[in-house]
Amino acid sequence: MFGGSSRSYFPGTSEHPVQFIDEVVIYIRTGKGGDGHVSFRREKYVPHGGPDGGDGGRGGNVVFEAVSRKNTLIDYLRARHHFAEDGEKGGNSQLYGAGAEAKVLPVPLGTLIYDDETDELLGELMNEGEQLTFPGGKGGLGNMHFRSSTNQTPRQFLPGEPGEERTLRLELKLLADVGLLGFPNAGKSTFLARVSAARPKIADYPFTTLVPQLGVVVLSDEQTFVLADVPGVIEGAADGAGLGVQFLKHLERCKCSIHLVTADDEDGDPVHQLKTLNEELKAFGGALGQQPQIVALNKTDVMSKADVTKWVKKLEKATGARVFPISGITGDGVPALIATVWQVLALRQGSGA
Repeated sequence: MFGGSSRSYFPGTSEHPVQFIDEVVIYIRTGKGGDGHVSFRREKYVPHGGPDGGDGGRGGNVVFEAVSRKNTLIDYLRARHHFAEDGEKGGNSQLYGAGAEAKVLPVPLGTLIYDDETDELLGELMNEGEQLTFPGGKGGLGNMHFRSSTNQTPRQFLPGEPGEERTLRLELKLLADVGLLGFPNAGKSTFLARVSAARPKIADYPFTTLVPQLGVVVLSDEQTFVLADVPGVIEGAADGAGLGVQFLKHLERCKCSIHLVTADDEDGDPVHQLKTLNEELKAFGGALGQQPQIVALNKTDVMSKADVTKWVKKLEKATGARVFPISGITGDGVPALIATVWQVLALRQGSGA
């Protein structure tokens, strides 16, 4: 019924993984404009040539551009200072100085750029090719602009404008339609592998998922959505416990979330797990706790039918909504869950949410 493709945010090989970096502070400086020039025409038969000093060229811009080929900000952890070239000075014979080329800095889709000193959001680069430009300084005027009836030989010129200097904070937020939430060992990675072509690391111990994983779920050629799995959330996550809190921000732009709960872990109470998840989302703040939630009781393949029925009834009583019993291992119940997720996405899309 469904398959898909994957986008891993932990590229590389198991022996040489690439580090996932989602926040970094860098310093940029755009190019200084070239100075205007002072010169005078010196031609045969023109003994008193006028001023002909040309203008300086514009300093180079610093341009951030969103590109799909990047999925981490690690390049800017390694190189934090980025300078554009200065514009050329003006020349003789009204020759304009050349403008400097832009310094283009590629960033992943979903990068937010802040002024690190004021915390002002300067730009959001969400789509392929979107840019945020910091302009270089304008070139200065040459003396050809300062000739007047009272001053036929001006030596006045203007220096180029200085470039812009900024300390910026880059933050990466993954672009996913649906967030996958649950305690460590809730089976999120297994579920992601079941419904998409993503192949996250799967093992039976906490925090197997150390970085976000994205999978593309394909129901048909026209029906696809991106599912994001983040490290497991535990009680106290909003206050810094565990690994999940540092990645919750990546789910803020999702249209809905799937909450996976189980009855086979140390907690053993899926109702308590769901309550804890929602408390942590509320404590985290923002829009995350306001998203539509779809609850699934996972790992039913290792539960008795009586226990499945019991916990589904308790969860539905606690939520007032349908709860989906599923198994990420066998696939039981997964098609119905995915179909409901698509219906929620379609409703949200239709409402403009």
